[in-house]
Order: sequence, then structure tokens, then C-alpha cells
Amino acid sequence: MLKIGVDIRCLMSPTRTGVAEYAYELLNAVLKIDKENQYFLFYNSYTDVAQYTPLWPQNNIHYVATKWPNKLFNAAIKILGWPKLDKLISRRGQLDYFFSPNLNFTALSKNPKRILTVHDLSFKFFPQFFSAKQRLWHWAINPKKQCGQANTILTLSENTKRDLVDYYKISPEKIKVASGGLSAIFNSPTFDKEKIKSKYNLPNRFILCLGAVEQRKNITGLIEAFEKCYSLLPNSYSLVIAGSGRGWNNKKIYARALASPLRDKIEFIGYVDAADKPGLYSMSELFVYPSFYEGFGFPVLEAMACGVPVITSNRSSLPEITGQAAYLANPNRPAEIAEGIIKMLTDEKLREYFKKMGLEQVKKFSWETAAKQWINLIN
Repeated sequence: MLKIGVDIRCLMSPTRTGVAEYAYELLNAVLKIDKENQYFLFYNSYTDVAQYTPLWPQNNIHYVATKWPNKLFNAAIKILGWPKLDKLISRRGQLDYFFSPNLNFTALSKNPKRILTVHDLSFKFFPQFFSAKQRLWHWAINPKKQCGQANTILTLSENTKRDLVDYYKISPEKIKVASGGLSAIFNSPTFDKEKIKSKYNLPNRFILCLGAVEQRKNITGLIEAFEKCYSLLPNSYSLVIAGSGRGWNNKKIYARALASPLRDKIEFIGYVDAADKPGLYSMSELFVYPSFYEGFGFPVLEAMACGVPVITSNRSSLPEITGQAAYLANPNRPAEIAEGIIKMLTDEKLREYFKKMGLEQVKKFSWETAAKQWINLIN
């Protein structure tokens, strides 16, 4: 029987974005399989966040919560290398493994083997998309050093693995690729179309983009593409942009939309509840995700699972994840995105081809498979 510490500090928020979704879904799948090894789930928060942290009511799960002010806690780890999280977590004996589902302030003793997931190196390649505070945070946690200290690194794509090998000089043998999957809500989606339409004030026909409203997602490029192709579309479509509006420096995105001659056709609907996502995707005519860089890109898989044709970038991990099942365009060329939108909304055979290919492509991704890969690392 093994003792495994798990850092769930990314699961303390009432809303879940990409990293938190990954941590939750992978842990959920692992804990469905493994009922014997002992898991110690750790989080730290000065305020009470117990209502937000997921609850797995099984005998081999133990929650360990500390209540340090977060800035003080992180500063102590950065400056003093203390507290050692494994010692803090397990006072009944040494931990065998410590799993970090994302980069964070972490200090460990020499005893546990560390498994670390690195989602992407966007902070290295596109620093202009991050605030000074975010760049300082990445400097402070020292991703390269953490990668060097980890016994095993997990990535969700071969693209991120190559980035780690090329830019951090990590041995490829140390890096294991374990792709993510789809939430169970996409298995047999049921939804009330009129309820969702009313809740988010959706138009009758719309092109959808879902992701945090931030510069890296290339939303301004999408707006420009929408303007270029609008008059050539067979019907009157709106552009619906869904996702958290808390992304850094996104005032420029909203300003660009407001300045558009099609501003009445561009709608920001904010954060979408997870249960509503299958309905939102299914009601859209087309999903467009022209991000400059992604370590994986869950939204493209989610859209495919709902039978929606997808246009995405020919950059980073996105061609790898979508295979032949999406129309790829250069995110730096809005005219290419516009061309794809026109083709997807005027050529019914092409639409059906990508719908069919998308439904086949998503079968390659499974949280159960990812969980089995993870469990193999500790056995």
C-alpha cells in the first residue's frame, strides 16, 4: 500500500478552468480505479474554501488543509524551502509519491518521488500575454528547476513534451505523454434548448468560441475574421464568445468588439456552467478556436463530441489533438480563419465530413486511459 500526496490547491475556486478541470477529471478517474493506496489531498487557504473543493467519500482519501495566508505560505516556500509539503501532509509516515497536477510553490523532502504535470510553456513563448504579476509568479516558482527536480513529468501532448526537451533540456525518457479526456457530461448530453437559450440570451444562429477572454486566445483575430466573411455567409450569424472575462488585459478585446461595424452581432456571454456546455456547443453552427498556443485544448474536443464542426489553429498541440478532424488555419492570418468560416457554413458536405471525423477523433481520448497511465507510474 502506497501513500500518495496530491496538491489540490488548483481546486479551491468556485469555477474551474482548464488546469482545474484536468486535475479534477484525472483524480476522479484515478480514484474510481484505485481503492487501496492512500491518497492525501492537500490544500492551503486562509479563508474557508471547503465548499468548493471536490469531495470523494471513500476510505482511502484523506483531506489535509492548512490555513496560512497564501502570500506568506508561498514566500516561506520560495525563500526558506519550508514547509516541506510531504511532512505537512503525512504525519503517520513518509509519503511514497507526491503528485502536482500543475506548477505551484512546492518544497519537498528527499523521500517522496514527485510526479509533475506541465500543461504548457505559454509563459515562456508569449510573455506579452501575461501581466507583470503573472510573469513574476512564473519566475518565482521556477518551472525549469521544478522540472529538473521531478522524477516524472506528465504532459498532455507530444508538443509540450518537445517544448520541454528543446527549451528546458529535459531528458525525453523522463517525460510521459498522457492526454486528457472528456467529462462524463459529454457522454450522453441532455439539455433544455430553450432554457439555455434564455439563460445566456443566445441568438438563433451563431458561431461559438469558448475559452477565457484573454489575448492568447486570439479573440481579436477572430473578430477580424468574422468581419471579413460576414457578408459572404448564407445567413445572418452572430459571433458568441463564451468564457471567463477575468483574463489579463482583455479590455482591448472588448474595445475591439465595440469598435466593430458588426458590434451588434458580437456577444460576450461570460462564464458558462459546466452542465450547460453540451447544450451550448450543440446549438452552435460552428466552433472556432484560433488560439496562438495551447498545451492541449479541451474545448475543441468538447465541440467535436457534440457533433459541431471545428476550426482551430495550425499551431502548438492543436493539430496533434484534432488530427484530420478539424479545419486548420494560421492564427496570425484572420483571412485564413475567415476563409474557413465561409467554407464550413456554405459547404454541407465539408461540414458533415468534419462532424463525422470529429466524433471519431474524440474516441481516442479517455480519462480512464489517462488514469491507468498515471497508476502505472506508481506501480
